Amino acid sequence: MKRLSVLIVLLIALSMASWAEAAPDSGDSGMWKPTKPITIIVPWGAGGSTDQVTRVVAGELEGPLGQKVVIVNQPGASGSVGTKGAFDAPHDGYTWAAGAAADLGAYKVKGLLDTTWDDWELFLNVANVSVIAVNVDTPYQDFDDLLEAFKANPGQVPVATAGQLSAGHAAMEAIAKYTGIKYKHVTYDGGNPAVIATVAGEAEVTSQLAVEEADMLKGGKLRALAVLDDKPLQLKGYGEIPAITDWIPEFQAAPNYFGIWVPADVPAEVLETFGEIWDTTIRDSQMLADYAAERGAVFSPSRGEEAKKKAMPFLQLVAWNYYDGGTAVMSPDTVGIPKP
Repeated sequence: MKRLSVLIVLLIALSMASWAEAAPDSGDSGMWKPTKPITIIVPWGAGGSTDQVTRVVAGELEGPLGQKVVIVNQPGASGSVGTKGAFDAPHDGYTWAAGAAADLGAYKVKGLLDTTWDDWELFLNVANVSVIAVNVDTPYQDFDDLLEAFKANPGQVPVATAGQLSAGHAAMEAIAKYTGIKYKHVTYDGGNPAVIATVAGEAEVTSQLAVEEADMLKGGKLRALAVLDDKPLQLKGYGEIPAITDWIPEFQAAPNYFGIWVPADVPAEVLETFGEIWDTTIRDSQMLADYAAERGAVFSPSRGEEAKKKAMPFLQLVAWNYYDGGTAVMSPDTVGIPKP
């Protein structure tokens, strides 16, 4: 009997040792511990809204993860090239994508990439708003002046954006829906290049995000005419930017949420670890809160189903604007996007 008891103890010990050897390295805390750097693919050019906030978040993630977080800019095809690159990489938690949640949700509607939110776990950090701004040498002193120019010269006033599905393009399509105006769409590889092009005079107007325009607005290189919201935007170091509803009262606005996403089928312990970090380090990040305050964004971290619920209203507006405008390849409701 004694020998049998000893044998049982040895078998249990061997079994536990074998399990421990096969299990992922979770360290002392029970969290997944990556053994190599993590890559976040920013599918837009350097300096734009996604690039800016993702670099702040990456710096905050490195401490709790114990690894470097490397940002790789991979622009092209309105963000779909870099996003596809992240999805095609091994689903092991070491490759993320970043951007606007509405872009990710509308890729399939536009026929750019066969993916929907169901394929990803969303981790949001800030909400952004688009600002209609003009080169300071243009004659447009307020949004009414610009509207009159669009109407008097249909398809002739050049507007710089980061391309189809960018926040700037979505902003102009929404304005076109409400006013019937036509504009000359001039596209670039990111929000920052679009803003710089407007400052340089390649375009008269840009409709990109406040965070991308902030430096040029504060430096007197751009003049803000309206923010696409139902309330004014207070931009530190610049002043108040009037709401678009001052001119288009029926305009529907919703927060445009940005963040990072990882394929939904990565190992469960990876998602649990990132979720815990998001609920603590990111939600409590003073650096991220300061970034938002300085650049006209809203600090609003969330993840999972909460994130999708918060981001859905803007996705609905964007996707259905594309469909109603004839630039979608399918109805948004066929991929789970109800009409607003």
